[in-house]
Amino acid sequence: MDKKALKRIARFIAPYRVDDGRGFRLRQVDPGDTGGLGDESRDEAKAWLQSTVAWLAEEQEKLYAQDTWAVLLVFQAMDAAGKDSTIEHVMSGVNPQGCHVTSFKAPTSTELDHDYLWRCNAALPERGRIGIFNRSHYEEVLAVRVHPEYLARQKLPRRPDGKRFWKERCEDIAAWERHLTRNGVAIRKFFLHVSKEEQARRFLERIDDPDKNWKFAAQDVAERDHWDAYMDAFESAIRATATPDAPWFVVPADNKWYTRAVVAAAVVELMESLGLAYPRLDERQRAELQAMKRKLLPAQDPARTK
Repeated sequence: MDKKALKRIARFIAPYRVDDGRGFRLRQVDPGDTGGLGDESRDEAKAWLQSTVAWLAEEQEKLYAQDTWAVLLVFQAMDAAGKDSTIEHVMSGVNPQGCHVTSFKAPTSTELDHDYLWRCNAALPERGRIGIFNRSHYEEVLAVRVHPEYLARQKLPRRPDGKRFWKERCEDIAAWERHLTRNGVAIRKFFLHVSKEEQARRFLERIDDPDKNWKFAAQDVAERDHWDAYMDAFESAIRATATPDAPWFVVPADNKWYTRAVVAAAVVELMESLGLAYPRLDERQRAELQAMKRKLLPAQDPARTK
């Protein structure tokens, strides 16, 4: 991708990128924002997304061949914000053998017998591969913070002491991500920021459309009663864990076509920053290839050896 295109992408995603959380406030990002683009831009955004999907497939092959970096994409959001569909659309062209999605549910009894990062550590992508966390270790400072009764199952050696406890958890998460980055895991984190009104509209659509009934869960509506607490928890987590190496992208999510365009652009920017390239053979390796070629040619076409 040429430098001019990359500069346009950088400008496009800049309003949503948070790599120093100290001054961040969630109200800075409007869930309905479309970057000044109107509905007439939807088709253009969809076409751009399709071209990005094809480009990403090629970059993934380079990632695998180079075998130096692993890529971790973390998605967090309130229910019905569009995590699943965004992952599906942005990653639709990627070779399934080189990409793995992990959806973290409530921890099992085995997982609760380990520290809270244990199950996430086990799900990290290998070098050369893309890993996607659909929900993640951040649930420990989001859902668990909103519902502190969940902590009772974690068998902690000392009693949590309010704000200090959550501050320490965020410090541990940031340190873990710093460790991963230093060891070749490139991280990007996405909070799909949907409005409470748009979430209600999507819930109603799931109720009214028989083909979408299966998506609806009464618990999702119950969680709306904690909306403000969740927004505070998201803001606190982003402020405490956004860094230049593992930035957050707070992505407007009321318009799915725009959400997907922003996420795709951020993934493009990340892959380009890694300097991916197919490995180049040295002189000895090229000589060995030519020797193999000479052995194969007669069996393939005797006339070509004359």
